[in-house]
Amino acid sequence: MTKKVAVVTLGCPKNQVDSEVMSGLLAQDYIFTENPEEADIIVVNTCTFIQSAKEESIETIFEMAGFKESGACQTLIATGCLAQRYGSELMQDIPELDGVLGTGNIDEITEIVQAAEGTRTNLIKPGAPDFLHDEKMPRKRLTPDYLAYVKVAEGCDNYCTYCVIPYVRGHFPSRPEESVIQEVQDMAVQGVKEILVMAQDTTRYGYDLKGELRLPQLTRRLARIEGIEWIRLMYCYPERFTDELIETMRQEPKVCKYIDLPLQHADNKILKDMNRRGTIEQAEML
Repeated sequence: MTKKVAVVTLGCPKNQVDSEVMSGLLAQDYIFTENPEEADIIVVNTCTFIQSAKEESIETIFEMAGFKESGACQTLIATGCLAQRYGSELMQDIPELDGVLGTGNIDEITEIVQAAEGTRTNLIKPGAPDFLHDEKMPRKRLTPDYLAYVKVAEGCDNYCTYCVIPYVRGHFPSRPEESVIQEVQDMAVQGVKEILVMAQDTTRYGYDLKGELRLPQLTRRLARIEGIEWIRLMYCYPERFTDELIETMRQEPKVCKYIDLPLQHADNKILKDMNRRGTIEQAEML
């Protein structure tokens, strides 16, 4: 009898993309359920960006662990940023956990679930956080049919003083442009109408590949894909929001006239202490 699996996702939309990739891999061997109480296997994809997110992740793991007593759960796996940062501690402090999978080992989710079934061993895999999905990986979208998240890069190279992301997500690698285009073309065939383009630092897209900011070029190509009607650009940093990108947004009717900017603070001294690259004047000018 095929076992049921539930994937519980916490944190940002970028984490949801990871859940969709893991779900696509697990769907080859398991049946999905949205009700953790009836799942034989529960995967909690965690967040640790701020203290409240860390606390929510731990509380959710304990909540799901309760289904080992009151539900059908036989195997409980923690993945995501909290698992990447505190893998050994989680396994030590939460005996109900059967395995921990870091952000660099997302493509091994099926293997760790199968290894954990029926026995609790030292299944801790928070390796180097360098995983980057591509258009060939199976993906079970968890959004409404018309909507999809498109993650164009992973990690971050900014190293803001308060932020753990570079340590749990690694450096900033952009996906090849053709990989992104092919993925969105496939989404359009599946009926997707609206895409949300994102990364930890979306406006940095392509710099590591071409030595120049390539989000405007990518956006124009995405706007040419038949079937896609709305494009939203998320997590765009003010200091890399170029005139070319503004002009692209103005010229392309499919690109929503909406800007998502992480400003963080309005005082330049505090921004400097935070190791932020931009200034409040740049944001005001934009």
